[in-house]
Amino acid sequence: MADGGIYNVSGILADSKTLDLAILQADVKRVPFLTLSKTANLKPGTHVGVVGSTLAGTAEAARETTISTQQPEHVEIATTLSTASTGSPILDANGEVVGVAVSGGDKATARPSKTVGSLLDRIASDAKPRWPETAQTAPTPTASPHPTPKPRLVYAPAPAFPSEVRSRPGATWSGRFRLNFNARGNVINVQVIQSTGNSVLDQSALSTLRQWKSAPGREWEATVPVTFQSR
Repeated sequence: MADGGIYNVSGILADSKTLDLAILQADVKRVPFLTLSKTANLKPGTHVGVVGSTLAGTAEAARETTISTQQPEHVEIATTLSTASTGSPILDANGEVVGVAVSGGDKATARPSKTVGSLLDRIASDAKPRWPETAQTAPTPTASPHPTPKPRLVYAPAPAFPSEVRSRPGATWSGRFRLNFNARGNVINVQVIQSTGNSVLDQSALSTLRQWKSAPGREWEATVPVTFQSR
């Protein structure tokens, strides 16, 4: 949790392969929680907020976007999400959950809150959390797993030092930026992990890093350190 607390997740209360959703039970009491909206109207153009996943390294990336497409059981949002951010809550202007992200990429999709609510309604008052038996009885792998290597960069120009930034010769500014690549090798999102301390330099880095390319293959992310030095 944000306060450093660690709590046990005891199992699944309800799940749907069709909806690609699962309701989990956590052994925790008296903590803040978000309210699931019962009256959400997710027509195209509606402004919403997306809270990124801390596991994806995007805790700072809560951002505003809009609904681009509305379907009976899913909506598309006009922003790019990492696949690791599936499960992120989609909030309205009142801070209520109007959807849950279920897929990332260029066209991220979310299940509306009414769909999530229908899954919650399936849970009986005496329901007990469980884990799938297949997870408990899975055979022990006989081969040692090997990490999949990250695709190599094929185009990685260095950000230029903006002429409008004035400072003494030799002064430096350093920052870190996270890049998300899609399977085609294009950068689909750049996030400031640590600012250089100068907004003009940050924008120069962001503009250049969006042009980077990697070899096609799979979605991946990289954290890139950038240092500017005046002359």
